[in-house]
Amino acid sequence: MKRSSSHPALQYGRSAALGCVVLLLLVAGVLSSWDSAHHIVLAKGREHGTMTVTGCGADVCTGPFAPSDGASARSRVTVDQSVAARKGDRFPVVVKPGTDDVVRTGTPGFLHAWVPLGGALVLAALVIGGGLRLPRTAWGTGIAGGVLLVATFIAL
Repeated sequence: MKRSSSHPALQYGRSAALGCVVLLLLVAGVLSSWDSAHHIVLAKGREHGTMTVTGCGADVCTGPFAPSDGASARSRVTVDQSVAARKGDRFPVVVKPGTDDVVRTGTPGFLHAWVPLGGALVLAALVIGGGLRLPRTAWGTGIAGGVLLVATFIAL
């Protein structure tokens, strides 16, 4: 049976479309992660200190902020509850400029900030392996995302 002359064009088009899906997943993961991560990665000139959790609601935990760099103390700052914070916990934070929101710093905070990228890597691995038929690349991408997610779980 003779193949159609359009078959290579369809193969190329399918690969290009799936490549765009992979790129979209990875860009979305980086942008979602960068929203919190840039406060940690580019922390020079920001207010650093320690937060003591005094209470947690449905979405956020609150508590006082004790500065470590000569900044002013704050009686109430908020952090996402998803950073494994419980009443009485103390951890280092950096204040988001112009707000009373803080981001956890250190290794646990850094890893937590990149969780969306880890999820995007795992999803992209499925597209790479199943759609693009690149199993080694898919395994590498999936393992990298899985390691990031597991490391974050252990660190928090």
